[in-house]
Amino acid sequence: MLRKWKELVRKLKEDIFTLYLASQDPRIPFAAKVVMVITVAYAFSPIDLIPDFIPLLGYLDDLLILPLGIWLSIKLVPQRLLDHYRKLAKEQMHERKPNYVMAAVIVIVWLLIGYWMYQAYMNRID
Repeated sequence: MLRKWKELVRKLKEDIFTLYLASQDPRIPFAAKVVMVITVAYAFSPIDLIPDFIPLLGYLDDLLILPLGIWLSIKLVPQRLLDHYRKLAKEQMHERKPNYVMAAVIVIVWLLIGYWMYQAYMNRID
């Protein structure tokens, strides 16, 4: 059972990376690009539509919305392009190491946003 879950998570990661790579291709239809960009942005965003701390509902968006976005994006991409980008994603995922610099940049951006929101809140109180 655990092996099936790990395989499913690996497949979802691979699909998200495939969509990310394919979204930059000019041969992809505009509607597909819009759905793909929204799906990839939602997958990478630490902010969820429904916060995870809400019991049951918090993970519902991760279990339904993200796979639905992936499925819709895959259906909108022409099959030959999808096959090409799946192969490319699989190759790149096996040779890539984690990018800690980019992770640090993302964390810093979110900390700055949090700090600015805190400052705006404190200025509003005064």
